[in-house]
Amino acid sequence: MKETIIKVEGMVCGGCENRVQNALKTLEGVENVVADHTKGIVTVTAKAEVSKSIMKEKIEDIGFEVKED
Repeated sequence: MKETIIKVEGMVCGGCENRVQNALKTLEGVENVVADHTKGIVTVTAKAEVSKSIMKEKIEDIGFEVKED
């Protein structure tokens, strides 16, 4: 399992967390997603290597901004 942490701006509530989680769960190989709007992060656990750029694109497609490390 590989864990990736992504910094996301624009999540302000549990509904935002759900939108991000549901979007990322559609990606092949993603096992689990935990979004935390209070910390502004999303933790993605995947079975295989999932490109961070693909995850970023998915998050931005639904209206949130990904902050680079």
